[in-house]
Amino acid sequence: MTRAEHRRGAADVRRRSGDEHRLGPSARRFLAARKAVLARLAAWSVAESAQTFLVGYGVAQALDRGFLAGDTAAGLGWLALAACAVLLGAPVIRGVFAELAGLTEPLRDRLVRRAVDRSLARALARPGGGDKAAVSRLTNQVEMVRDSFAGVVLTLRSFVFTAAGALAGLLSLHPALLLVVVPPLAGGVALFLLTLRPMAAAQRRALAADEALGDHAARVRKALRDITACGTQQDVSRDGERLVARAAATSRVLARWAAVRAVALGVSAQLPVLLLLVSVPWLRARGVTTGALLGAFTYLAQALLPALHTLMTAIGAAGSRLLVVLERFTGPDEGPSVAGAAPPPWRATVPGLPAPSRSRAAPAVELCGVTLRYGARAEPVLDALDLRVEDGEHVAVVGPSGIGKSSLTRIVAGLCTPQTGTVRVAGREVTGHLPAELRALRVLAPQQAYVFTGTVRDNLTYLRPDASRAAVEAAVLELGAAPLVERLGGLDADLRPDALSQGERQLLVLARAYLSEARLLLLDEATCHLDAASEERAEEALARRPGTLLVVAHRMSSAVRADRVLLLDGRRAAYGTHEELLERSSLYRDLVGHWSRT
Repeated sequence: MTRAEHRRGAADVRRRSGDEHRLGPSARRFLAARKAVLARLAAWSVAESAQTFLVGYGVAQALDRGFLAGDTAAGLGWLALAACAVLLGAPVIRGVFAELAGLTEPLRDRLVRRAVDRSLARALARPGGGDKAAVSRLTNQVEMVRDSFAGVVLTLRSFVFTAAGALAGLLSLHPALLLVVVPPLAGGVALFLLTLRPMAAAQRRALAADEALGDHAARVRKALRDITACGTQQDVSRDGERLVARAAATSRVLARWAAVRAVALGVSAQLPVLLLLVSVPWLRARGVTTGALLGAFTYLAQALLPALHTLMTAIGAAGSRLLVVLERFTGPDEGPSVAGAAPPPWRATVPGLPAPSRSRAAPAVELCGVTLRYGARAEPVLDALDLRVEDGEHVAVVGPSGIGKSSLTRIVAGLCTPQTGTVRVAGREVTGHLPAELRALRVLAPQQAYVFTGTVRDNLTYLRPDASRAAVEAAVLELGAAPLVERLGGLDADLRPDALSQGERQLLVLARAYLSEARLLLLDEATCHLDAASEERAEEALARRPGTLLVVAHRMSSAVRADRVLLLDGRRAAYGTHEELLERSSLYRDLVGHWSRT
């Protein structure tokens, strides 16, 4: 399967997930159960509309019926009415906030109950396991939803009823004013709403492209010697050109949508005022008074334009944040890890290596309820982890940094003892010190590759001193290390560790592990200093040899190549094929989606 096919598959899964867990039905049920609160909130909002109406109308009448008519007392009276309307805004706002609590607090309570129920369900499904995201959901995320929901409700309500009061005022002053003000106002709002979805998508793509380009530049800088040694300069250059072109294209798209949004703001916020000024002669010819014109400007400056600006700001920020966080509560639960699909067929025997055993009685690796913490009161790095890896499987371990992936390989290798649970390798329990026959069954290749002063052959045959020259040469060819060995002077050339880059050391250590007779290979980010092409070749070669390969993945492409994937996220473990995890794990979809965009 190509990367493009994987990308399309991940997109299809994300689209299906979005269709199945839409927020619309839940939101409608929530609001339908609170019709009385909505009615009272609407009543207070109508009072706000009346206040908006009186302010502009009072200013217009103070001019037409008072000062311009020579009746100063009447003018002052109308201004006093407008001032009272402004002062009455305080109790109106107080009433609005009081009723708003009838919406936000039940939503908060519902989210808290859902968070607690999900945490308890996970605890029952995995006794001894924990839900480390529960605290975040019960505090930060719940409060974020409540504040964002309150902001969106206040903004939408204020805009709708303020606009209604202002438009009613314009109509009462003179219907011709609506002909000038409403078209640009409605057109700008419609244009703004049309830009919301495409601009959000453009922003995500631009950010992803920028991150991908920066990550590529950092990786190329660190692996420059390895890229030269492995002869992959053209591939790396093409990847860089593609990422630069993608970043430039997404930036242009984002700039175009930003320009459209600026036009929407200008059309809705500035154009009504400009048109009103230009249309003064036309309006006066149709009987619009000076006071009506001043009232219209009051409605625009004091009511419509501030409400419009607040609407566009809030919907663009609080609205998107509200949807993202709500998806964390309404998305599907990710169940505990399961054994997954049947193990793959036996791999072909590699020349120069011992033939595989046909016994399938014991799994290559088996963990039962393993918990590991560094310190008596520290949070567990691995918490009640269950895992079964069959002999002959290729398994990738993925997850955020610092989540326990390296600790897992250390436990399997016998270098670290968990506080609880059992660890078995090839059916034999691992308890601290390993017997020699069990140590010979597995090889751990860490991130910092170890090479020593001696010949190139000595380093390659360190784990299998009796390996023939043909077997050594086959391992070098399979791993793509032939150009490096040739540059060093051949198998019998002296090797100085300080003359090698980190990537070159890793390539030699991977060839050493390939040549060993171990049935279990543990790669703890042992390819992190290689470029993507060299990493793919090395992993595929190690996966073809007889035995089991457990890889702590440096790139998500390692997970795509594996038979099954173990996902660690600090709360639970998910275990299955690449396709299975795409379907049931939102974190895995995020990781794969980020990798696909790069």
